[in-house]
Amino acid sequence: MELTAGNPAGPGTSGARAAVRGAPCPAGPARGGCGDRARGALLGLAVGDALGAPAENMRPSEIRRRWGRIEGFVSDDPAGTDDTEYAIFSGLLLARHGSALTVTHVERAWHLWIADLDEGPFRGAGFSERGTLENLRRGLAAPISAQHRHAWSDGLAMRAAPFGVFAAGRPAEAARLVAVDGRVSHDGEGIYGGQAVAAGVAAAMTGAGVTSVIAAALSVVPMDSWTARSLRRAVTAAQRPYPDRLTRERAVRSAVVVGGYPWTDLAPEAVGLAFGAFAAARGDFRTAVLTAVNMGRDADTTAAVAGALAGALHGASAIPPTWANAIGPVRGSCLPSMRGYHVLDIAELLTPDEAEERDGSGDGGGGQGEHGPPGPGPRPGHATAPATAVGR
Repeated sequence: MELTAGNPAGPGTSGARAAVRGAPCPAGPARGGCGDRARGALLGLAVGDALGAPAENMRPSEIRRRWGRIEGFVSDDPAGTDDTEYAIFSGLLLARHGSALTVTHVERAWHLWIADLDEGPFRGAGFSERGTLENLRRGLAAPISAQHRHAWSDGLAMRAAPFGVFAAGRPAEAARLVAVDGRVSHDGEGIYGGQAVAAGVAAAMTGAGVTSVIAAALSVVPMDSWTARSLRRAVTAAQRPYPDRLTRERAVRSAVVVGGYPWTDLAPEAVGLAFGAFAAARGDFRTAVLTAVNMGRDADTTAAVAGALAGALHGASAIPPTWANAIGPVRGSCLPSMRGYHVLDIAELLTPDEAEERDGSGDGGGGQGEHGPPGPGPRPGHATAPATAVGR
């Protein structure tokens, strides 16, 4: 009810700050601490999104004809898509409300920061987001707002990583919270996809092994669901021996892709491909992300999810510096109200040690008034020097 202030991450009456400070940060064998893994997860998401964006909706054969094999950024001006902007949106909302997050909070945020703003068509938004916005603008409320033709999309999976960061070591809690977020925009398999990703990231945040991360993802979704079946098939295919990586990628893709189906944003497919890429790479960041990108389909989302999993597992230092340096504050191309935030701002807000440092500094962020959208991110230095933050 109190989600009316301009800066969603600033101090409020909801107890969100206490909820974030009180979240556990379990120790694990991964390099760095919880803060480093949080930065790895969210920076990994943004890197994967930007790397995969040019290959979105393409077949592997099309990717090879155009670029050979993608081994890095193929654009001179790499940028993320709605995947990163919606992850920031959900991260800010979670930072404000913590474990007390409700569907009402989420629905009001969609209205305040997106649906009720007259800022164009939200270029680049996925079908599930567009359907949700249309329903909200028509006066429909959650969960009815999620009753559109694309409730099964990967739009929740793409923004699920912040919930795993917040609920580090607690896959069930990460799955519960992301389902709260998802009830405004998704249903059924769309919810399951988000839960699998959030739980996987939550397990990876403790430094759990690849097998444990996959098990955590499967533990929170019905075992007979399409999402669980696709995830198991992809991982099984990824772990078989192959003569080369191209053959492995073809096998993983064939295990889950619905041939001839025109939409590439199916949550069971995208989540399966992302976990397949993560398993094929045995958790290695660079290999996981590039495997996801070169398999095509919804490449920005599959690479974003694979990047979040591998980044959470190994920390920000596992991300190639040239890739990390290319990530700046989001441009607001899809969500104008998110313009100026950096994913590293969200990592700080969602990890206990970082949150306490912010509380001590007295920096409350830069809101734009009671009814305006959130202002620029609380750490504008990330816009010019992300590598410094990554290296800490």
